[in-house]
Amino acid sequence: MSSDAGLDGRTPRRTFAIISHPDAGKTTLTEKLLLYGGAIHLAGSVRAARARRHATSDWMELEKQRGISITSSVLQFPYEGTRFNLLDTPGHQDFSEDTYRTLTAADSAVMLLDAAKGVEAQTRKLFEVCRLRKVPIATFINKLDRPGRDPFELLSEVENVLGIRCVPLQWPLGMGPDFKGVYERETGRVLLFTRAHDHGESAVAARALPLEDPQLPELVGEGLYRMFRDEVELLEGAGDSFSVEAFRAGAQTPVFFGSAMTNFGVEPFLRRFHRLAPEPLPRAGSRGLIATTDPAFTAFIFKVQANMDRAHRDRVAFLRVCSGRFQGGMWVRHVRLGREVRLSRPQQVFAQERTLVDEAWPGDVLGIFDPGMFRIGDTLCTGEPFEFDAVPRFSPEHFARLRPKDPSRRKQFVAGVSQLVEEGAVQLFTQPGNEQVPIVGVVGQLQFEVLEHRLKDEYGSEVLLETLPYSHARWVTGDGATLDALEGRGYGAGVLDRDKRLVVLFKSEWQLGVAERDNPKVTFQAIAPR
Repeated sequence: MSSDAGLDGRTPRRTFAIISHPDAGKTTLTEKLLLYGGAIHLAGSVRAARARRHATSDWMELEKQRGISITSSVLQFPYEGTRFNLLDTPGHQDFSEDTYRTLTAADSAVMLLDAAKGVEAQTRKLFEVCRLRKVPIATFINKLDRPGRDPFELLSEVENVLGIRCVPLQWPLGMGPDFKGVYERETGRVLLFTRAHDHGESAVAARALPLEDPQLPELVGEGLYRMFRDEVELLEGAGDSFSVEAFRAGAQTPVFFGSAMTNFGVEPFLRRFHRLAPEPLPRAGSRGLIATTDPAFTAFIFKVQANMDRAHRDRVAFLRVCSGRFQGGMWVRHVRLGREVRLSRPQQVFAQERTLVDEAWPGDVLGIFDPGMFRIGDTLCTGEPFEFDAVPRFSPEHFARLRPKDPSRRKQFVAGVSQLVEEGAVQLFTQPGNEQVPIVGVVGQLQFEVLEHRLKDEYGSEVLLETLPYSHARWVTGDGATLDALEGRGYGAGVLDRDKRLVVLFKSEWQLGVAERDNPKVTFQAIAPR
């Protein structure tokens, strides 16, 4: 992109996401990667007062108020001649669908684990999404500056729970207040970190010593050193050897240790991940794999976001370039609409900052102005039309009827709901005969709070939410898949999605099971068909 000197189609790209359970430290690690990549110069410099901190990637007001990430951001930084595109995603499980969609644009992922908690529920869900797409995963075990579990125990848990072989490329020297540094198995060096007194706002210095250096016992303490050497000997004797091919095939995960809060281990991890992470990969579509070397421009939309710039009430569609060269203002085929469209105002988005760009290449992610024509999953291309494999839309688990509190502001209500549906923040359903009172479905309960907040804050429409007793939505197709046939038998509520496809809302797993048993010729799909 033109905003970086010397950055062109020959500059290597690495596009990755970070997956974790809430509170594992993902936001902090994101910020420290930006710090070491030079994208920011002082960690925390863009945060609010210490009483309420938020990351550079958290731009929405509600995110700042609650101190959580609830939308995906796209952050770019250079490192050693490579452009990194970091797809930062929500950590809270109530916003996991946004994370699922964003992972479709990533070529690799970093799985972040809390050293005290290990593999948690949200981590398992996101790992399975990566496994389905065969996304290579590197593991960073975080919070070594606090008391945690035995590293060998953590590795065993990852292998047993997630079914992937762990190969530590580093090993921690100590833990909690005794955390002194990490041992790099490839170089045979121990990196001893200097504790700073600025709460991790700046990079930390590291002193590198050979593993056999006689100074080490004196520097770290004789008892800690002996325990560390015993662990290293056990690791070298019993551990697997690392294979880049096995990592990129999803059979192995290289493991790193550190503390994002204190910056211990972050730069050594980034240095090695830079070498391990795969280059932009081919993408599957209706005419087979689309290679990154294909001269035709191809891309897909994986995120739509409104009102990132509150002054202009804008709407940005984020696209992942898969092949060819993107040029600002170019005309491309919008496959779903079946017509040519102009991609205007291309920009690199860094939190609330925008930089116009002239060109982009495979692996790059950029935002384009959206006049209301783009949906998540849309394919854009030059040359022969085709479609990339669909970006999944998952079944909601919470439902509510939605009404404007003030009927005179219905226009604002409709505009706001329509926008949030286009973003994928909520899914919209209507019951025949009651179209004026829509039903919204969300994956997590907290999304209702975000829905109410954004409708009031961004569109001036306060709303009334009437929660409904349903917990499963299934798109239905096949012989006998009609509204009268299914709803008439009392299985659940028959509704239509925004594309007028039939959906049945069920109150329980048992009710869904009865419907499936009684209607063997009907297919009940948890993911919306294309």
